[in-house]
Amino acid sequence: MLLSITYTQTPATDLGYLLHKNPSRPQTFKLNYGKAHIFYPEVSKERCTAVLLLDINPIDLARGKIGSRGGLFDYVNDRPYVASSFLSVAISRVFGTAMSGKCKDKPELVEKALPLQARIMMLPCKGDNTIISRIFEPLGYKVTLEEYILDDKFPQWGKSRYNTVSIEGIVRLQDLLNHIYVLIPVLDADKHYWVGEDEIEKLLRHGKGWLKNHPEKDRIAFRYLRKKPSLVRKAFEQLLEIEMEPEEAQSVSNANKEEEPEKKLNLNEHRLNAVLSVLKSVNAKRVIDLGCGEGKLLSLLLKDRSFEQITGVDVSYSVLERAMDRLKLYKLPSMQKDGINIFQSSLTYRDKRFSGYDAATIIEVIEHLDENRLSAFEKVVFKYTRPSTVIISTPNKEYNTHYSRLLEGDVRHKDHRFEWTRQEFKAWSQKIASQYGYSVRFVQIGETDEKYGSPTQMGVFTL
Repeated sequence: MLLSITYTQTPATDLGYLLHKNPSRPQTFKLNYGKAHIFYPEVSKERCTAVLLLDINPIDLARGKIGSRGGLFDYVNDRPYVASSFLSVAISRVFGTAMSGKCKDKPELVEKALPLQARIMMLPCKGDNTIISRIFEPLGYKVTLEEYILDDKFPQWGKSRYNTVSIEGIVRLQDLLNHIYVLIPVLDADKHYWVGEDEIEKLLRHGKGWLKNHPEKDRIAFRYLRKKPSLVRKAFEQLLEIEMEPEEAQSVSNANKEEEPEKKLNLNEHRLNAVLSVLKSVNAKRVIDLGCGEGKLLSLLLKDRSFEQITGVDVSYSVLERAMDRLKLYKLPSMQKDGINIFQSSLTYRDKRFSGYDAATIIEVIEHLDENRLSAFEKVVFKYTRPSTVIISTPNKEYNTHYSRLLEGDVRHKDHRFEWTRQEFKAWSQKIASQYGYSVRFVQIGETDEKYGSPTQMGVFTL
């Protein structure tokens, strides 16, 4: 991944002093996950360019070396090749003195707005590309995008989410570096390391002087802190305490506490209660939860003695371990323990252990499957497993307009492969119901909007 910074005011070689990097001497810095190289491909009095080349070792990522989130890198991914939080960390490591606004040899330049251009190669953008301009332009930059299509041979696949981004403006170098440091992981909407309360301090420090008045400050904080509501609230509380009057700060802080995260918690409760209600209405005694996750539904069913056999299935063994901890299986009396079973399996492959149940629940699961694997999932559930009742819930894409932090085209979770409108879910459900001999009815879950429906849609299939 490459970041270049170009200075065009004579003598342009002053860029070397500001960055504390000699234009005539390439340098290499060792990082936890690879190496950062600094060099100058062009040096003259009129124009000087410094380049940061980040060389990430994919093997270190797969092995969970210090500085990475272990298991997330066990599979093929784009992290070694794109501008991500790895690049932000490298900027802080290599240009830390320049970011703090220090320059011993040319102190008079530190506080001056200079003609600077930065070019970020292969910057991922989560959502519509217009967010790139909406984030950088309020800071005074002219933004130029070089977009790419996914595959030259298949233009119908559309545009890639990767862009080469050039920003140009009259700005202090320290501001340019701090803007890039914060906004790269915001646009990528991910970080390679655990995000805790120390990230609040980083956001406020690097956002000092510009974040407070930025029109996209909510989205910037939400994404920078990896969509953790408690951290976002604390960040704004601290920002408000520092830069606003106490009464105004308290007013906005209270408003932030009433935002979407609390709605999500209530929605999950509504969803589980709706599933429980359907199961009891069809008098299901034996229930299998396909894609059970951490066992929230299983825990609810376990408390109701009307269910004689409860089974949870998930493709992730580590998730199943958390489910077993939640259920405290080791503490259950033997009779109750005999009534619950948990095992690992995939929903896109036939498994004889899925059979023999009155009802199957698939709650917020199908959107995590690739759409081209749905036909395999349909056969597994409706042709081979074939319970009397199948309950499937999935997000309603139309309702996403109520989530202010989601851009057009965004999905609610980064692992969602798709999200359907009510009409799309209805068409899919009616097709498989007709094909496999089921009837289907639809239930809206959560607060309902007259135009956009409810946040969750559920199909109840009856054989």
